[in-house]
Amino acid sequence: MDTYLIAIALILFASLFQGSFGLGMKYIAPLKWEAWWIVHATVAMVIFPLIWAMLVVPNLFDVIAQAPSEEIWSGAALGFGWGIGGIMFGVSVGYIGMSLTYGIVMGLCSIVGALIPMFLRYNSINPDSIPYILLGLILLAVAVIVVTIAGLKRDKILAEQGDEIEGIKKGKDFKTGLIIASASGILSAMLAVGFDSTSEIGKIAEKAGALQRNTALARWVVVLAGAYVMNLGYSLFLLIKNKSFNSFKTPEMGKALKWSVIAGLLWFAALGTYGQGVALIGDIGTMIAWPMMLGISLIISNIWAYRAGEWKNVSKAFQTLLVGIGIIIVATCVLAYSNTL
Repeated sequence: MDTYLIAIALILFASLFQGSFGLGMKYIAPLKWEAWWIVHATVAMVIFPLIWAMLVVPNLFDVIAQAPSEEIWSGAALGFGWGIGGIMFGVSVGYIGMSLTYGIVMGLCSIVGALIPMFLRYNSINPDSIPYILLGLILLAVAVIVVTIAGLKRDKILAEQGDEIEGIKKGKDFKTGLIIASASGILSAMLAVGFDSTSEIGKIAEKAGALQRNTALARWVVVLAGAYVMNLGYSLFLLIKNKSFNSFKTPEMGKALKWSVIAGLLWFAALGTYGQGVALIGDIGTMIAWPMMLGISLIISNIWAYRAGEWKNVSKAFQTLLVGIGIIIVATCVLAYSNTL
């Protein structure tokens, strides 16, 4: 099979995993969030990435030891920045609601995560590809706005029906929420930028005998080290602050722990396969694959939401959602085409 088709297939699998891992977050109770998250983060950012990387990258730790120190520090620091963005996501939900937060964060994360690598690698991009990359990103931005509008319409209808939804603040607090969500979107893109900044680690891994696509796993170990420090620190802070260590002694917590592990496996399955696709595409992999993955994962997550009944009895809002999904599909095709030039 053609290398590019394999890369696209990997990105599609990554989108499936990315759009599905959030299902596990429906099963946090009876654990406290911080107890559930510390298990999830340990599986997603340490255990699974290390096991996978050690299986496919010969002498993994020697590879990392040979890597330029600036790549290790920048990759880990950018991963740490992503962790801050994730915390800000949760804070912004309390100000402006889930639908608007998700739309702002997804939109900025996909666009910033593609544009920064594009600017840094501008000289290595085929000029013929640039208009299509920009068009794809513009279409994706429009699509995220349309999907966000659909979510807001759904929330309004549910509120009118008397169903409970996440509260949305007004006035100054609402503006504060918009600022926090915007910062979250930009910082969340640092995961893609961090991965893009570790290309030398991938080259060293390939020289050590790793397949080209598997060099991504060595790069993720470095980026997620910084991400884990942030997530571990915040979870421990909440466990101490809320005195919730006894949450691990909660009866019937087995189901919650099981889903924290499953969600962790799915989360890194997304990043692992995404990274493999990027490695096969080459220098412009991040600017093509990152927005594609987030766009398609938005479709996947809404398919799960539809199956769960979240779009039941809101036909007008659902029609708006379908328009947004259609634009995402077009944007994805444009981005995929840009790499064939």
